[in-house]
Amino acid sequence: MTVTKMSWRSQYRSSKFRNVYGKAACREHCFDCVPITKNVHDNHFCAVNAKFLAVVTESAGGGAFLVIPLQQTGRIEPNFPKVCGHQGNVLDIKWSPFMENIIASCSEDTSVRIWEIPDGGLRRNMSEALLELYGHSRRVGLIEWHPTANNILFSAGYDYKILIWNLEKGDPVKMIDCHTDVILCMSFNTDGSLLTTTCKDRKLRVFEPRSGKVLQEASCKNHKVNRVVFLGDMKRLLTTGVSRWNTRQIALWDQEDLSMPLVEEEIDGLSGLLFPFYDADTHMLYLAGKGDGNIRYYEIIGEKPYLNYLMEFRSPAPQKGLGVMPKYGLDVSACEVFRFYKLITLRGIIEPISMIVPRRSETYQEDIYPMTPGLEPALNPDEWLSGINRDPVLMSLKEGYKKDVKVIFKPPIKDKKSVVVNGIDLLENVPPRTENELLRMFFRQQDEIRRLKEDLNQKDVRIRQLELEMKNLRNCPKSN
Repeated sequence: MTVTKMSWRSQYRSSKFRNVYGKAACREHCFDCVPITKNVHDNHFCAVNAKFLAVVTESAGGGAFLVIPLQQTGRIEPNFPKVCGHQGNVLDIKWSPFMENIIASCSEDTSVRIWEIPDGGLRRNMSEALLELYGHSRRVGLIEWHPTANNILFSAGYDYKILIWNLEKGDPVKMIDCHTDVILCMSFNTDGSLLTTTCKDRKLRVFEPRSGKVLQEASCKNHKVNRVVFLGDMKRLLTTGVSRWNTRQIALWDQEDLSMPLVEEEIDGLSGLLFPFYDADTHMLYLAGKGDGNIRYYEIIGEKPYLNYLMEFRSPAPQKGLGVMPKYGLDVSACEVFRFYKLITLRGIIEPISMIVPRRSETYQEDIYPMTPGLEPALNPDEWLSGINRDPVLMSLKEGYKKDVKVIFKPPIKDKKSVVVNGIDLLENVPPRTENELLRMFFRQQDEIRRLKEDLNQKDVRIRQLELEMKNLRNCPKSN
């Protein structure tokens, strides 16, 4: 198979998205004075839904993130409440696709935690999670919710394992253990029946997630892969990475044949990681470089040359990460087809950027807003684990669609000391490899000792109260 090398100047092609432009929000609609984390981990540190903006923040004594109601723009006070239960730096946060008040976080303290944010946001610091999930022996760098099944969460750790969690039971139900180095990225296809990963071992893999069976694998010698995204139902994958000459590069792959990329295109000679974002409704691909101020965008088409370059949103302020608003949170009256929330660390600002299709008519534009995945899950955890696949439940964005929140999270009651998957106890005496891991283990044990001491003190107080009550009963004169 020959690899198509693309030029920047693609041939003119008629497209309704040819004139899409980016519009940054004015200062009063930004979030100002946010102490954005200085952690150098290659994640977005930001997650958005139609209610809240969550961003990982600088915090003494452990990991924390802010949850800001979307309408609360402007200056964020220094004492703004935090979610601060982790003992190590928070490395990734993701909102549940079906429950707008539920957010998952993972951390260097080896845990994954599930939090419930009250309507209206936090009024005080939150340190107690709904669920604390321990199964990884090293720090956890990535989490992803399943796109169609409720309460199924994937986590990838620096122990080179991916754990699949059934949150209704609070336990890992499957383990994918075929990576030989740190997992850099995970992405699902539309119905969640396939999972693709990139890894530091320079391999691109496509899995059947329930069995962990590797269906396709590519050894990327010339294209060092960093990030990967499924292109909806087009049976294509897009990866970003670095060429052998250390230039930033994107590559398009057939998901059923990873022997060679269909297309490779060199972007530029900058060094920042390229984050890909794909909008399956418009078939548009957005490329944003970490440390860049620009966002390039393309239209993906079914035939050669596959990638049609459209334009570039330019900004002088470099981005540390980007959150993306779900489709049901967009302003359809302004013909907004995508919205980023850009983290600008140097200025402590989070800036919304709207991608807009210029239209003169103010009526609903059905051609740019097809039916899109909504807030209703297609499957429960048991159905998905039994082998059933279903496409997302779609909704219309017409006439200011109002959603009925039907899904409620009920945390399981847990009292277990071991985590056994595939007959292996994942928490059984794993020795720390580094000084940092030794410190994290120490802090976790200190936290457990503190909790046990508090329980013991409460029981001591109760015993003393009961002893006093017994003494009073004995000394009380008996009534005739």
